[in-house]
Amino acid sequence: MTKTNDSDVKFIQALAELLTANDLTELEVMREYGDSDSLNVRVSRQLPVQQIVQSVAAAPVAAAAPAAAPLATPAAAADPSNDPNAVPSPMVGTAYLSAEPGSAPFVKIGDQVTEGQTLMIIEAMKTMNHIPAPKSGTVKRVLVDDGTPVEFGAPLMIIE
Repeated sequence: MTKTNDSDVKFIQALAELLTANDLTELEVMREYGDSDSLNVRVSRQLPVQQIVQSVAAAPVAAAAPAAAPLATPAAAADPSNDPNAVPSPMVGTAYLSAEPGSAPFVKIGDQVTEGQTLMIIEAMKTMNHIPAPKSGTVKRVLVDDGTPVEFGAPLMIIE
């Protein structure tokens, strides 16, 4: 789209506010106005260096790998979204590890889970969405804290 109007500017400003209010790092939207007129907007922000350092420092140190195994790069080790056993968030919302404040969590590290068992709840637009285990296995890591915002595709747990 070559022309800009005030409603597009307000729309982009609203997206930027939504990004900040929901603690998102990226948001992309495409609007179609007709056959040959559209608006494609991608709003993104970088995390502060301190927050990146804290998340890398909080990552557990991997045990020494056998001599024949390839070593993981630090970026891959620090990024659980690269783990094939990661359970991704199916939506944007707020993660809750238990059914209500003060109650026991649905699962904790070391628990055996079965496919379809509720792992947590993600609240989106005042709707509580139960997140089921995609497979049976053992909960190895819980990657989100209770009451924290999550993005679509963000890793929630590791189940092996």
